[in-house]
Amino acid sequence: MGSPPMIDGAFARWLADRAGQALLELRAEMGFADAAALKAAGDKVSHDLIRSELAKWRPGDAVLSEEDEGSRLVDSTDGVSRLTADRVWIIDPLDGTREFSEEGRADWAVHVALWARNAPSPHGLVAGAVGLPAQHRVLGTDYPPAYPPMTVEAATSGDRTLRLAASRSRPPAFLTDLAGDVGAQLVPMGSAGAKIAAVVTGDVDAYIHAGGQYEWDSAAPIAVATATGLHASRIDGSALRYNEADPRLPDLLVCRKDLASRLLAALQRHSG
Repeated sequence: MGSPPMIDGAFARWLADRAGQALLELRAEMGFADAAALKAAGDKVSHDLIRSELAKWRPGDAVLSEEDEGSRLVDSTDGVSRLTADRVWIIDPLDGTREFSEEGRADWAVHVALWARNAPSPHGLVAGAVGLPAQHRVLGTDYPPAYPPMTVEAATSGDRTLRLAASRSRPPAFLTDLAGDVGAQLVPMGSAGAKIAAVVTGDVDAYIHAGGQYEWDSAAPIAVATATGLHASRIDGSALRYNEADPRLPDLLVCRKDLASRLLAALQRHSG
């Protein structure tokens, strides 16, 4: 196989796509009889592929990965501290292992994002891609999707029901009350990447999470969402920040910009 694209955004897309194809092949090879084995193999196959390509094509960059025990502060390959590095790749090789291990489910993803010290935005993300292998697509900052189209219902009604992506298994306790307050319908989905991608594509209007996540759970999807023009913040309205000493990033809101003030106000009422 030839050299990958050298521009970071295109490289992120290439990497997410390659890892996604490897995961689809693994699913086909192993089947779904042993979910635990498939999950473990999926994490390893995708992680090893991404790590190998980053080491080959971006050897001077640090890496923060869910699968690297040593990458919380220091890159486990070359000892580079990510906190002093100028460039850090933030990756989740397989976001949504549960969904990946269930036959027929397509709501799992591969996350590849790049944080840079000189980035103009508070979150510091300058490139990213979300691979949705079972949906046969990759969303990336190199060619960000158009601002999410309004649904037919939105175009014909000023009082339609909002659709909020929600965790299948761990939705915030307050989310049902918040949905009732703003007249929204909860739409259960799998991985964080799949949920934010659904906001990017206009399949849902917003995603609210407050159950605890890490930087790799959202870095790539947030890079794409903000490149698309969506609102993205903590649930108190403050900026999302990446490559922090503590990689936990417990909550976020991603939505259409015209909904941000309404949802932030509702969050003030219900998330305390």
